Amino acid sequence: MILRLANRQIGEVLRAFGARAYFARDIARGVRDLTTWLPETIRQMQRMGVESVPLTVIVAAFLGGVTAFQTRYQLFPGVQLSVVGLIARQSIVLELGPLLTALVLTGRVGARMTAEIGTMRVTEQIDALETLSFDPVAYLALPRLLAGLVMLPALVMLANATAIFSAWATLVLATDVRTDDFLSGLRLAFTSFQVVYSMIKAFCFGAAIAFVCAYQGYVTEAGAEGVGRSTAQAVVIASVAILVLDAIVAAVFAPFIQA
Repeated sequence: MILRLANRQIGEVLRAFGARAYFARDIARGVRDLTTWLPETIRQMQRMGVESVPLTVIVAAFLGGVTAFQTRYQLFPGVQLSVVGLIARQSIVLELGPLLTALVLTGRVGARMTAEIGTMRVTEQIDALETLSFDPVAYLALPRLLAGLVMLPALVMLANATAIFSAWATLVLATDVRTDDFLSGLRLAFTSFQVVYSMIKAFCFGAAIAFVCAYQGYVTEAGAEGVGRSTAQAVVIASVAILVLDAIVAAVFAPFIQA
C-alpha cells in the first residue's frame, strides 16, 4: 500500500515536471513569431513594471527605515557607527531588496497574470486562438516571461536605491548616526559584483513569477472556481520557487561577494 502510494506520488511529480517542460518548449518555439509577442511584450512591461513602481517604492522605503532602526539599536556600545551603513547596504542589496520585492510582486503581478490567462481559458478564448492557428503561448506566456525578465531587475534596482535612501534619512533624522558615518559604511568593502548578485536574483525571480503564473493560468479548469484555485496555487508555488532560487543563488554566488 505504501509502495503504491509512493509510486503514485512520484508519477504525479514526474507528470507535473513534464507538463511544465513542454510548456517551456512551447514558449521557446514562440520566439520565432516576432509579430505576435513583441507588441504584447511592450504592453506587459508597462503593466508589470511601470504600474508596480508606487508599490515597490512604498515597500522599499519602509524596508530601508526598519532595517536602519534595527541595525542601529542592535549595535554593542563602542562599535563604530559606520557599521550601520555597511550592514544596511549588505542586507538590502544582497537579500531583502530582491527577495521582498519579488514576493510582493508575486501577489500583485503574479495573481493578476494567472487570473487573466485563466479567465481566457475557462471562457474558451484560448481555444478560439488555437482554432484560428494563432499560437496562444507566444501571445500570452512569452510576452509575460520577457517582461518579467526585464522589469523585475529594474524594479529591484529602484527598490535597492529607495531602501538605502530611506535608511540614510531614517538614521540621520531619528538617530545619532551622521551622514559621514553612513556613507563611510556604505562604501566599506563594496564591490560591483554585489550589485550583479542582486540582479542575478531579480532575473531568476522574474522568470519564476512569470513562468509559474502563466502556466497555472494556462492549465486552469472548472470555471470561476478553477480560476480562483489556479490563482492561489500560482502565488504559493511562485513564492516557494522564489525562496528556493534565493537559496540556490546564495549557495552558488555567495563566495564571490566579499571584497
